Amino acid sequence: MTVHAPIPGAAAPAAPAALREAAFPDGLAAIAAPDCAAILWRRAVDPGFQAWIDALPADRLPRTRTILPPHMVRDAALAACENAGLPEWPERAVLADDIAALAHVFAGATGAAWLQMRLETVEDDSCRRFHVDNVTARLVCTYRGPGTEFGLSADGGAPAKVLRAPTGSPLIMRGKRWREDPPAGFLHRSPPIEGAGITRLLLALDPAAPPREGA
Repeated sequence: MTVHAPIPGAAAPAAPAALREAAFPDGLAAIAAPDCAAILWRRAVDPGFQAWIDALPADRLPRTRTILPPHMVRDAALAACENAGLPEWPERAVLADDIAALAHVFAGATGAAWLQMRLETVEDDSCRRFHVDNVTARLVCTYRGPGTEFGLSADGGAPAKVLRAPTGSPLIMRGKRWREDPPAGFLHRSPPIEGAGITRLLLALDPAAPPREGA
């Protein structure tokens, strides 16, 4: 069971030239294409799941930060839910299953044997400036609240046209450490929410080195 499905016949807004869109999760592997700086899987949200996660108190939203192989991601997501005091509702398993599925797709697209997984709540403008991450690649998916904003800029400043990833739609972006330079000008930031009373739930996945023994 998955949280989302492609939107049949949905009209998508115009995307930057360096951004590709995937109709299905396997399409996220196109991040390796030479002219691709980022790829978005625009998918529909299950209304029941979204209503559930939007209604959770902020202190019951799962949080974790860990380095692990992809096959352990589901257990880590369930442990984060348990630590947050979430009862064993069906939606809890749906969330963990989806996070695990995205980890599998991301690891396959980037060749990563280990991942850094961050599941965190955001209530302010944590990354308010448009930027490129200092990683090889990053997957972000906002399960609750507004998604990541992005756009093109020729001079490194704020893009003239800012687009936003829909809630629940995964976005994979090349970072500064990608083995080839990403197409110039693709920048992103957190959406401005400070003072709005909004709590986002954000998943971020990065390729990682395995933790050192005893660390």
